[in-house]
Amino acid sequence: MKKISIKFLLVAMSFIMATACNDILEQEVPGKLAEDEFYKNDEDGLIAVTGIYDMMSAHYYTNWASIYVVKMMLSDESNAGGSNDGDQPGYQNLDDFKIDSQNDKIQDTWKALYYTIYRANKVINNLPGDTDLQKRLIAEAKTLRAMNYFELVTLWGPVPLIFDDVAPSSYSSILRAPIDEVYAQIELDLTEAIPVLPLVSQYSSAEKYRVSKGTAQAALGKAYLYQEKWSAAAEQFDEVITSDQYALESELQYAFDVTGEFGKESIFELSYSSAAQYDWGNFPWGDNPESNIHVQLMGPRADFYTMAPTDTLLGGWGFNVPTEKMYDAFVDAGDVNRRVVSIISETELEAAGGDWSVDDAWDFEGFFQRKYGSFSNQRGEPVGDLNYGTNWRVIRYADVLLMAAEANYRNNNEGAAQGYLNQVRTRPGTALAAITPSGTSLFDAIVLERQLELAFEGHRFLDLVRWGLADQELGPLGFVKGTHEVLPVPLNDVRTAGLEQNFGY
Repeated sequence: MKKISIKFLLVAMSFIMATACNDILEQEVPGKLAEDEFYKNDEDGLIAVTGIYDMMSAHYYTNWASIYVVKMMLSDESNAGGSNDGDQPGYQNLDDFKIDSQNDKIQDTWKALYYTIYRANKVINNLPGDTDLQKRLIAEAKTLRAMNYFELVTLWGPVPLIFDDVAPSSYSSILRAPIDEVYAQIELDLTEAIPVLPLVSQYSSAEKYRVSKGTAQAALGKAYLYQEKWSAAAEQFDEVITSDQYALESELQYAFDVTGEFGKESIFELSYSSAAQYDWGNFPWGDNPESNIHVQLMGPRADFYTMAPTDTLLGGWGFNVPTEKMYDAFVDAGDVNRRVVSIISETELEAAGGDWSVDDAWDFEGFFQRKYGSFSNQRGEPVGDLNYGTNWRVIRYADVLLMAAEANYRNNNEGAAQGYLNQVRTRPGTALAAITPSGTSLFDAIVLERQLELAFEGHRFLDLVRWGLADQELGPLGFVKGTHEVLPVPLNDVRTAGLEQNFGY
């Protein structure tokens, strides 16, 4: 997707959104395109929908505020890291559950989600749908809108449902919709999109970034799962599994290698590129870069780190630092092969000829994260630190199989649940044996498998909340039951729009 000129897109979109300037300027802005002259044809639709994807991938948009990192900081998988407790305090406070409504990461994540929904609404409301391509583009927009509302409802609970432009005079009239209404809209968008969307195999190689029928089905199954609609969830996951469109990689590392992007295990990814060739003089710190700068943020802190001679994991800025608890979970399960893809210890680094030079680095518990590692083959030139092209894997086939296992377990089909669990557990590269637990032991096995297989992918916090395990697992980190299951509504929206604040904030 990033091969498309995003800068052209942003210019075009800014012209579309500039109509409010007439009251200020005495002359027309040269080149300005009124909105009613856009959204007319296939080309307009392609540009506008690309704008939705671009906004959804804006995990650095004027500020360090990645929804992926926000969810990671709320889990027990990693610590904030950085140089000290004053380094990116928004992330530090999320990590310690010292959360308030003025947290800049929360505010900017909320805004980015609604910016994305705004762009999706424009396509849904204005593109005529006169051609098959336009119908598909509208279905893509509905799927992306649903996915962003899912993030909102799971992280904040009741949220405003916005379907069109909102005049300033109406800001305070749009209240937070109940959770069931938000989910109903998610279900509606996805059920309308699924029949229209193509299979992933029907996209060209240049369009694999787009949502497919399988993406929408997986997202719908997940929405059902979170609502405890077990049978409906199992049915949607089965559609994905039996579609013959996806498969597990033989080894977990292949799913996260640069060659595994948009591979057979990928159901949906957010795309980044190293092609912009940023240096320290032209990197858009106040804007939305094409590269994934958060990968550099998460690399082992270069002040203290020396890479092992045979490794390719480079130093970075030391955020998203793994916990000993996460490392021990792999060790206790005897899960060696997936562990070394996801996390290694300081001892292993030094045994391989590398070095970590301090004992008291901030938030460091002796481990390095590798799943989204700062690897030399995933970045470009001239300044590699600024040009990581690593994609976020948003929905993997392994995730779908494990959600299917859970849905079937809850729906009293233990045989199917065991089968899906073991597909993930016994992929050739894990060297793990199949297991056949039943009852609560089967549920516990699914919980553990999701922890290990999906480590550092941003799922753990929401899993713990919906399972009712957050207080047990996160309480020692500062989690307060009855408050921290959701995030605070940003203070600006409480004051400006009169939105009710979540309890405890």
